[in-house]
Amino acid sequence: MGERTILHSDINACYASIELLHRPELRGRPVAVGGDPQARHGIVLTADYVAKRRGVKTGMALWQARQVCPDITFVPPRMDLYLRFSKMAHEIYSEYTDRQEPYGIDESWLDVTDSATIKGDGLRIATEISRRMKAELGITVSIGVSFNKIFAKLGSDYKKPDAITTMYADEFQSKAWSLPVGDLLYVGRSTERKLRSIGIATIGELARCEECILRAKFGKMGSILWAFANGFDDSPVRIENTAAPIKSVGNSTTSPRDLETDEDVKIVLYVLAESVAARLRENGFRCRTVEIWLRDKNLVSFTRQKKVDNATNITKEIAEAGYALYKANYKLPADQSEKAASDDSRFQKPLRSIGIRGSDLVNDNYWEQLDLFSDPMLREKQKKMDAAVDSIRGRFGFYSIRRGLMFGDTVLSAVNAKEDHTVHPHGYFTP
Repeated sequence: MGERTILHSDINACYASIELLHRPELRGRPVAVGGDPQARHGIVLTADYVAKRRGVKTGMALWQARQVCPDITFVPPRMDLYLRFSKMAHEIYSEYTDRQEPYGIDESWLDVTDSATIKGDGLRIATEISRRMKAELGITVSIGVSFNKIFAKLGSDYKKPDAITTMYADEFQSKAWSLPVGDLLYVGRSTERKLRSIGIATIGELARCEECILRAKFGKMGSILWAFANGFDDSPVRIENTAAPIKSVGNSTTSPRDLETDEDVKIVLYVLAESVAARLRENGFRCRTVEIWLRDKNLVSFTRQKKVDNATNITKEIAEAGYALYKANYKLPADQSEKAASDDSRFQKPLRSIGIRGSDLVNDNYWEQLDLFSDPMLREKQKKMDAAVDSIRGRFGFYSIRRGLMFGDTVLSAVNAKEDHTVHPHGYFTP
């Protein structure tokens, strides 16, 4: 098997760049996307290059960003808009390869090995993709060209914005080994500190270190990082449409009053599950795992999760999976005897906050074998019902149609949870 040609394409300052396309009056000014400026909370998801040059960094609290850049403009995130651009970018990529693996909304690996005889070598393909992204989408990308995923990713980070960097087998040592070890994928701040404590400050020093020393210090991850630094990563780029560009979609809320009964919890879970399921459908995803997050009035919190039988974006299935998790792991004072209440104080307080999310996402065209006990006709009816609700709400507003359950407590159900949601990037080691 010959050497592969792997690209890593990274949309420069993705969220901010897309916002500036829609708000040209902000060009040339420091702009950051994230949080809720009116409520004065949240973090910076991304900043444009004007703001970055002023010291604004991803993950900063909004007030910290304001301190280093007083004239910054904050823009609330619009994830659906960014996902739409991500899909359009993948349509461009698909003209060069069907092996494209997302790493978050804004990054993707592309295996163009089989395209070389038709489209040209990796550098030529990268140049063409870069040109088309500007011409067709109005955004720029930085692209790394290499023989594996790790150095392709390092190449796209090497020079920004709007740049192409090669990291071929005969040059990665001269280009990559002098870089700080923290530039290598999966070397975070904590790992970097530990590596520096044993005298490893660059990627080259990591590569030349004895593997047994790294394994003794970091376990299996030490061997993985050693292999990454030496160019031994041979992990494949997944085939198109087998992975979602985000890891999960979820919602949580602090309820207007404490949740004291199962019925209270069910109402809030359904409100949140409706928003999660609608987001999944809107963006063409289904989830294979449902997770709930609970916090009681004393601010003690925990999470539980479970696999669902079939990948789903059906509201009822997500809500019921979440409610089953709650029932299996939590009992409120109103639902048990005083004696039982005294046995475990952690799980006996009224709930203050609750959340639900769908994770382990797949695209909507994901194929799976149905089991003998599922009812495909019933699931199809539920899908059509959800689609009808989406259509009605799209035309007449969120409150134009509501479940009867919501009228059990109009205070708890008076939340348009779809207007606020979270997404989580896809990880490198996610199966």
